[in-house]
Amino acid sequence: MTYTTTQLDALKRALATGEHRVSFADKTVEYRSIEELRAAIRAVEAELARSAGNPAKRQIRVTTSKGLE
Repeated sequence: MTYTTTQLDALKRALATGEHRVSFADKTVEYRSIEELRAAIRAVEAELARSAGNPAKRQIRVTTSKGLE
């Protein structure tokens, strides 16, 4: 699905105001939780980045240990 920045703005506005319901044109989506809304925002941001030719950002965490203490 192709997303628009207007849709992303609506999702972010809903997150900022604590709303769980977001409307795009003639469609309304109700999210069950704030975390579900955040996941939708991440998905739309990733799709917009891919469509703009930018690879999705990846975060790599490296942890080390000196052994048991």
